[in-house]
Amino acid sequence: MSTSTTTPDGRTLLAVGVTVLAWASAFVAIRGVGDDLSPGALALGRLLVGTAVLGVLLAGRGWVRPTRREWALLAVCGVGWFGIYNVALNAAERHLDAGTTAMLVNIGPILIAVFAGLLLGEGFPRRLLAGIAVAFAGVLLIGVATRGSGADLLGVVLCVVAAVTYAGGVVAQKPLLRRLPGLQVTFTGAAIGAICCLPWAGVLAGDLGSASAGSIAGMIYLGVVPTALAFSTWAYALGRMDAGRLGVTTYLVPPLVIGMGWVLLDEVPPVLAVVGGVVCLVGVGLSRRRPRVRRPVPVPAEAGATT
Repeated sequence: MSTSTTTPDGRTLLAVGVTVLAWASAFVAIRGVGDDLSPGALALGRLLVGTAVLGVLLAGRGWVRPTRREWALLAVCGVGWFGIYNVALNAAERHLDAGTTAMLVNIGPILIAVFAGLLLGEGFPRRLLAGIAVAFAGVLLIGVATRGSGADLLGVVLCVVAAVTYAGGVVAQKPLLRRLPGLQVTFTGAAIGAICCLPWAGVLAGDLGSASAGSIAGMIYLGVVPTALAFSTWAYALGRMDAGRLGVTTYLVPPLVIGMGWVLLDEVPPVLAVVGGVVCLVGVGLSRRRPRVRRPVPVPAEAGATT
């Protein structure tokens, strides 16, 4: 996939805005429907809806047959990023507010860099190690804050599990996009994730029978907007601007979630948790900072030299 380093046009900026807002709204929507839909059932319902919408978008575009290695990577992406991630995230939001959850999950970019260093041979520069240390301090602050506010540490652990599986899925996805279309990769990952969540089919049927219309609408929204639409707009933007610049836009998600949670759910993270979230974001930013490239100093020509 080729990316452009030029200034993004209006459509690209719109795609970025839709993606960030949709992903931020997911944290609030999950929190809102959590009383009616259990974590596994919500993950299955969301992925079934998302897979159906992505299948419609993919229809008529042709299918690139994956190799055996690509199927293995698709399985890692589908089981981890779409399956385990969604269940862990839904479960975490039963213990933490939406804003705190978003701040913890946003350590994912650091974990992506770690996995890339281990599995893709990208190494461990000093800025990455420093970022890990800073982000870890932020996680500890959030853990102390949630414990002091009456929430248990299980929510923090579940957020870390979600961040790890998200990071692993992204690293597995990276080599897939060299040959396979992004929409096909997303559809396949969502379908594999839905298959992994099928053990909760009975629970989903029971939950839907007693859930409110608002909760059912929320589940459908999660499948259509944050899953199918947002992944499509993300792929559109990724094809038209630098991946590093696009990745920075995800830093907007936690503050947006905090604002949405305040307005829609009447909940605000503890002050210490917000401080810890800021520390986490600083660590992520530090890990992704590119070292300055020094320009070569011109050497003056010696006296009498000719050109």
